[in-house]
Amino acid sequence: QVQLVESGGGLVQAGGSLRLSCAASRSIFSATFMGWYRQAPGKQRELVATIWRGGTTNYVDSVKGRFTISRDNAKNTVYLQMNSLKPEDTAIYYCNAKWITDNRDYWGQGTQVTVSS
Repeated sequence: QVQLVESGGGLVQAGGSLRLSCAASRSIFSATFMGWYRQAPGKQRELVATIWRGGTTNYVDSVKGRFTISRDNAKNTVYLQMNSLKPEDTAIYYCNAKWITDNRDYWGQGTQVTVSS
């Protein structure tokens, strides 16, 4: 069983920055991909950013140029650097990961990000 533990959420004013961390209990070197999702109240969970094993990254259009996903294989941790935050970024942010050897993916418990206007 893999555990993903997110941290770094909080309350920030619009225009501010936060860095989310997702620490895995398993080596992420071989992870097929790792990603960040978010879910705002009354909305569906949406994919925000992913980083693939080879290093390719993808972002939803609404965060391009503001958010950066990265990984530190030595620390088994994935980060989401969030700059120029907007009130519409307010949501619970979840870490997600999948290893090719497993027939499932894994989720963290989520961390709340609140951006005030």
